[in-house]
Amino acid sequence: MTNILLTGSSRGIGAAIFKQLAARGARVVGHGSAAHDADTIGADFLDAAAPEKLWQAALDRSGGTLDVLINNAGQFTATPLDTGDDEWLAGWENTLRINLTAAALLSRLAVRHWQERGVPGRIVHIASRAGHRGDSPAHWHYAAAKGGMLAMHKTIARAYAKDSILSFAITPGFTDTAMAGDYLSSRGGPGLLADIPLGRVALPEEIATIATFCALDAPPSMTGATLDANGASYVR
Repeated sequence: MTNILLTGSSRGIGAAIFKQLAARGARVVGHGSAAHDADTIGADFLDAAAPEKLWQAALDRSGGTLDVLINNAGQFTATPLDTGDDEWLAGWENTLRINLTAAALLSRLAVRHWQERGVPGRIVHIASRAGHRGDSPAHWHYAAAKGGMLAMHKTIARAYAKDSILSFAITPGFTDTAMAGDYLSSRGGPGLLADIPLGRVALPEEIATIATFCALDAPPSMTGATLDANGASYVR
């Protein structure tokens, strides 16, 4: 049985990933900022100690071994340019801590776990189109965090392929979640769809299908790949 730690599993993309992985027979340890059911460990990533506590709790639940880490947890909160200095800085620090630093801490723990045991492992990073093309003027920090996640993913892939430690990244565009819904409304709703040739935003289940493939099925030679899912709104 494949043991998987999935962050941000309580809603949206994370909940869809959890469902698909469980249907494939994986043992999934979920995570949320607070525990809401028996399958979820609560850990607030604004606390610098939370990622390590989550990792250890997940190891305990999975019998001491984790095979896959999926870094999905994220925060998408606007911090306008004219926000007061202290609030603007706090917005940056909170967004980076939740979207990037926590993922980095967990990735480090995962890599060391697999190296110490001499076993293969996989990390799947749920990044964003924003990491490629930027985001709104109120979301510098979000774009920077997701760009950092992509750079980290590439570094992990190149550094540890020799140890059979694989890294994959997924870069969704707008996805039909509560987090994206607020943004779509604030940016004009249907008018924003004009920038998406497909004519609609992605579904959480579509992103989950890609994440499940990366976690369970992707061939090792795919390590380092970044998979776009944005309806052709950004092509590389």
